[in-house]
Amino acid sequence: MRRVVLLGLVLAVALGASVASSTAASTETGVTARSVTIGGTFPLTGPASLYASIPVAMKAYFSYINKRKGPDGKRGVYGRQINFIVYDDVYNPANSVQLTRRLVEQDKIFVNLASLGTEVNEAIRPYLNQKKVPQILVSTGATTWGVDFKKYPWTGGWQPPYQFEGSLYGKAIARNSPNAKIGILYQNDSYGKDYIAGLETGLGAKKSNIIAREPFEVTATSVASQMVRLRSSGATILMIFSTPGNTIRAYATASALRWTPDVVYTNSVSATDTFLTAAKAGGASDAILNNTYTTQYLMDPANPKWDSNAGMKLYKQLMGTYHPKGRVTDGLNLYGFATAEAFVELLYKAGKNPTRTALMNAFRNWNQANPFLLPGNKQRTGGNDQFPVGCDLMVKFTNGTFRAVASQKCMSGAALS
Repeated sequence: MRRVVLLGLVLAVALGASVASSTAASTETGVTARSVTIGGTFPLTGPASLYASIPVAMKAYFSYINKRKGPDGKRGVYGRQINFIVYDDVYNPANSVQLTRRLVEQDKIFVNLASLGTEVNEAIRPYLNQKKVPQILVSTGATTWGVDFKKYPWTGGWQPPYQFEGSLYGKAIARNSPNAKIGILYQNDSYGKDYIAGLETGLGAKKSNIIAREPFEVTATSVASQMVRLRSSGATILMIFSTPGNTIRAYATASALRWTPDVVYTNSVSATDTFLTAAKAGGASDAILNNTYTTQYLMDPANPKWDSNAGMKLYKQLMGTYHPKGRVTDGLNLYGFATAEAFVELLYKAGKNPTRTALMNAFRNWNQANPFLLPGNKQRTGGNDQFPVGCDLMVKFTNGTFRAVASQKCMSGAALS
């Protein structure tokens, strides 16, 4: 009997030690033995609410990850379910600051994931870095995310930087239309100005071809006066550096003014099949829509060219199962899947007992494919190169489909050229 009692005590101590070890391995904020809690802010309403489909798609992809068995044979990531908390900041930095504090201090998130908006992320960056909470895969291509990583070591982007994209537009204009007169409609914030900086770099000596710059505030519900002035300037090329709502209005207004620029360059974050279709429904003519150029770094779910691609097949299959009400041709849904997949990859790289430090180390030293990126594009970081996705493909919108007009261009390491 004494031996049985002693054996029981030994087992109890061993089990206790095992539980203690497991608990110790999961003391990181937001991480338990069975879950990982993450969160972010998005404009579910307000002037940028056309982006609201992104977090919905992300949640759908996490639902898939939570149900399927991964390479480790467990559901979720190493047996942990991903819990994604989303708050509506109405695209207002002040709102996002308060909501981000709530995510960190009340919801106890492990990481701030993919919060949307350049000025939003700039506003929350100091707080998250002070708290040493990862702020990664932000839903904005602002150049600062890759340039200022030493100052803000807990912050990292994902998509190609806006300055690189803008430089491709500038180079294309300088090469193909060296005598063109350029007019710019831009959102009057760091997002719009980032694009202009890239455009000017790409234009080089042809920067003086910019003859008109018309800013608007993000809360503006009309860009009619700006478009009137741009038309009157004599601009033959129109640059649209705007979030979707005013991009759609710009197309419709130009058509109402019977102005068809020779070429329109629209930033990639607003030039998707969904938004240009909405512009047509709002009155934009085929003439101006079919003059539109932009860049892509993800496969385009509206382009049948990718239908036989394994990544696109997976996307469409999962949309049907986990997000059946979503529009399968909407590039924002594919963006949400791609961003969520990127986080899953990093979470695996952070190890069986992930810490915030391990996650950032994984992010800073990354070399991995993503099934939803264009072929040849890959997530890479290391050393001073902290731009995970560094390739863009120039495309033209023609009769409802984007088609490539040049080979894919990639950044040279951390260089924006």
